[in-house]
Amino acid sequence: MVDSSRNINRKIGLRMWLSGGWLLFLFLATLFAPIISPHDPLAQDLFASRLPPIWMDGYESTYYLGSDSLGRDVLSRILYGARIALLVALIASTATCIIGATLGVLAGYFGGWVDLVISRLVDIWMAFPPVLFAILLIAVLGTGLTSIIIAIIVIDWTRFCRVIRAETMSQSAMDYVASAQAAGRARFGIMVKEIFPNVLPTIVVLLTLEMGIAVIVEAILSFVNLSISTDFPTWGGMISEGRTSVHQAWWVIVFPLITLFLTVLSFSQLGEGLKDRFDPVLR
Repeated sequence: MVDSSRNINRKIGLRMWLSGGWLLFLFLATLFAPIISPHDPLAQDLFASRLPPIWMDGYESTYYLGSDSLGRDVLSRILYGARIALLVALIASTATCIIGATLGVLAGYFGGWVDLVISRLVDIWMAFPPVLFAILLIAVLGTGLTSIIIAIIVIDWTRFCRVIRAETMSQSAMDYVASAQAAGRARFGIMVKEIFPNVLPTIVVLLTLEMGIAVIVEAILSFVNLSISTDFPTWGGMISEGRTSVHQAWWVIVFPLITLFLTVLSFSQLGEGLKDRFDPVLR
């Protein structure tokens, strides 16, 4: 039994280290992108059009992952596209977490008409198809990074609210809450000092998972040209551009896809690892 628990913890630890290592590497790469990028991501050179990666015949030494149909460096565009993806993930997920978790804790702890109003609002909000809702919001607000962040916040706060509401209700039934109430503690003080710290692990897990979702949403919107300017590199935009030349220059679409896949997978696995770490049974 002990050996089995150790094996599970070892697998969880390995999963967290691998996913966290990739995200840290990606963050540092985007931070130092102006230094390590071999080319300007917007610079076009038709004489260097569709150059293959460095390990294939016909490569050019400074185009490590090849170039696209306009002669733009794929590696440099991936690095600068990661800046957009991580920025959206950080800002949108944090704001979504704050709004959804706050409403979830209020609904789960106070109950009554507070819970009724918030729960009905969540039900109405979740009735809208999320992708269509996002496209509608972008159409109303206009394209741009700010519009994408607002769209993600408006759509995804319900996910936080529902889960945190259920967790808060579960914590509110615990003996430590009854003891605090018997001691004459104020309800708001119990919610902030007693319940919130015990709900925080769930919030952290959801926040990590939401970052992966935000990266996917940004990629989808940039794929359909509803993100920032099409000239500036985004992973979804690169994938969209690469479709037209997939048979002549497969690297234009494959490398952004791999980077997107690894990033979303890392956020997901990090969230799953944190969930298992916080699991009192496994712990």
